[in-house]
Amino acid sequence: MQSLIAKADTLLEALPYIQRFRSQIFVIKYGGSFMDSPDPAVRDGVARDVVFLEAVGVNPVIVHGGGKAITRAMAAAGLQANFVQGVRVTDEAAVRVVDQVLSREINPRIVEAIESFGGKAKGFAGAEIFTARKLWLTGPQGERVDTGLVGEVVAVKTAPLLECIERGITPVISPTALGEEGAVYNCNADTAAAQAAAALQACRLVFMSDVPGLLRDLKNPASLITHLQTGEVDSLKKAGIIDKGMIPKIDSAVAAIRAGVEKVSLVDGRVSHAVLLEIFTDAGLGTEVVL
Repeated sequence: MQSLIAKADTLLEALPYIQRFRSQIFVIKYGGSFMDSPDPAVRDGVARDVVFLEAVGVNPVIVHGGGKAITRAMAAAGLQANFVQGVRVTDEAAVRVVDQVLSREINPRIVEAIESFGGKAKGFAGAEIFTARKLWLTGPQGERVDTGLVGEVVAVKTAPLLECIERGITPVISPTALGEEGAVYNCNADTAAAQAAAALQACRLVFMSDVPGLLRDLKNPASLITHLQTGEVDSLKKAGIIDKGMIPKIDSAVAAIRAGVEKVSLVDGRVSHAVLLEIFTDAGLGTEVVL
């Protein structure tokens, strides 16, 4: 009996959040590495959470990654994976692999996973939704560094996404984009998700990855920063706490908040039901970024 009462208490704790977020848009950046997990609970957990969100009237939009799968596919094709400042150097041969893996392999698998639990989803190649300009990096001497067909998202076609939302269908989008000259660009999934959240006027943006959130000490999970205001970001960068792969996440979070997104969350996708715990419980999970 007590276990049943505990379940009822959990539902009642979620009730005000369900009421508050009903009809709101939540953009979820879903790391493609989770689709590789041998553990079905990890591999399919997010899909089940997405179906729950649909069922209680929240409108999820997924932008996914797939870096590890791309690296494997490039190796199988005899292509060397090279990175500059954490950015994958992408020539014409590499971008064909990127587009194939992201838009035609990982994307349909996520759609299939959602539908297998009774949800509704529609896949979009990022080039159908995102427009990008070429990304230039800055070298140590201030010089421009060319990484090939790597872009930064500058515009989002919201009409097809809003049509899905209106029909109760979850859009699932790969992080590729179309350049002005018609070329397909490889884009950072974090920044693409943030642009989507801003364009859709989303209530929340959730970044799922394989770390607990922003840590003061990478070797100490107990050093998790649970609450981060945008005004603290610069000092944490200077201290080296926001570094490497966390930089695009935090920069994207700040950009999304300044564009009107209420809150951005960084959660550990390896934790069962991480999205639901973050959204529907008082304690939350991971790091929340707010204005």
